[in-house]
Amino acid sequence: MANTRIKLNDNTSIPLLGFGTGTAHIRKDAQDSVAAAINAGFTHFDCAQYYQNEDSLGAAIAASGKPREQLFITTKLGRPVEGKTVRDTLVESLAKLRLDYVDLFLIHTPRHYYKHPGGLKAVWKDMETVTKERLTRSIGVSNFRPPELREILDDAEILPSVNQIEFHPYIYKDVLPTLELQKKYGIVTASYGGLSPIFRVRDGPLEPVLASIAKRLSDTTGRPFNEAQVLFLWQREKGVVIVTTTKQESRSTEYLDTLNAPTLTEIEIALIDEAGAKEHHRFFPMVILQEGEVYIAGE
Repeated sequence: MANTRIKLNDNTSIPLLGFGTGTAHIRKDAQDSVAAAINAGFTHFDCAQYYQNEDSLGAAIAASGKPREQLFITTKLGRPVEGKTVRDTLVESLAKLRLDYVDLFLIHTPRHYYKHPGGLKAVWKDMETVTKERLTRSIGVSNFRPPELREILDDAEILPSVNQIEFHPYIYKDVLPTLELQKKYGIVTASYGGLSPIFRVRDGPLEPVLASIAKRLSDTTGRPFNEAQVLFLWQREKGVVIVTTTKQESRSTEYLDTLNAPTLTEIEIALIDEAGAKEHHRFFPMVILQEGEVYIAGE
């Protein structure tokens, strides 16, 4: 199964579909789930210091025997720890992951760094430093909106390559300003919560649209397609890196099989956009900078 790679603005590339160790795996041993995902064919894995399970991802990778060059590993910087630098925390993460480097290192949220000495600019300089030391190949951010992005873009020596955000049709209209700014700098969007419309909203306006497209794909290809796969295809058409998760190996195989599906038509993409715009649902709190103040959406 071909996991198409998307080129980043630092001349590296990232697999389109990744397996995350957040959500149901946070603070839990994810080794068995990761092992099942590896068996299914995943090579891109997304973790974070906050998830507190980097060690189980590292154990699964080691047990798999997969050559390092065949894997793409992301981890994310957590909240500041007194007496520790960004580099210190990444070195600790690498020890847990049993790796010499990660492929992508993200600032998990801007929330913790406004009160950090120097703010986001200082933390970004630390991110650039660990890149130069080759502890990570690429650096980026997560949960950033235009105000936070501009704060680090103003004098960045190395541009963020990725911004990982909540991304699905019910929030697409809201994130358009972020997408427009990222396009200017070649910053790729990675998603989380992409399947929220079918798992967290009952009888929403997207439901009949997704069902109709899934039926069209099933009829034309002669193999079954479901609404989750349609959402993945929609994200693929938007050029978004998809991070998802499951505890079932059969579901992992199903998700990877989506990569071999036909493209959606322009009309189908428009129908999904229009249905998503009818309601606004954000399922994960996001830190927003507005008029110099910080607050968390949804709280």
